[in-house]
Amino acid sequence: MAEKLAKTLISIFGSITSVWWGKYLVIFIISLMPILELRGGLIAASLMKAPIIPSFIVCFIGNIIPIPFILWFITKIFDMLKKRGKLLGKIVTKIEQKASSKKDQIERLKYLGLILFVGIPLPGTGAWTGCLIASLLGMDKKKSFLSATFGVFIAGLIMLIFSYGILGGILN
Repeated sequence: MAEKLAKTLISIFGSITSVWWGKYLVIFIISLMPILELRGGLIAASLMKAPIIPSFIVCFIGNIIPIPFILWFITKIFDMLKKRGKLLGKIVTKIEQKASSKKDQIERLKYLGLILFVGIPLPGTGAWTGCLIASLLGMDKKKSFLSATFGVFIAGLIMLIFSYGILGGILN
């Protein structure tokens, strides 16, 4: 699914990729987005044949930028949206329930759980969801930021292995 979304976004921003910084802008934007995050950014970078090290750095930065905003402001934003109307309240409640359904690992292992949740690139995990859960659990924001950032780094290394075919190069 991430590859399909990445291909779609590459095609939308296709014309900008002709300039040297265009590929990096596309992977940066993809890495900022929930669901895709760094994982989708590295897949897009690989599809566009962008150099590995600058791509990793751009994706990493793009993925960690939303973390402090989620940790410090998401519960306030959710509370405000719940008061704005029935539809928004239902959407926020659904998001909170979805995040709460994945909180066991983080709740049990605390910051190590947050690192693992963010760092193991599986569907439904990542910095956005991990930080939302940490925020809903009332975990320390600074420790959560460091844990999520380390998790993003681990996820980046794992995704480099798969998206750039490093594993295939090592095995051959």
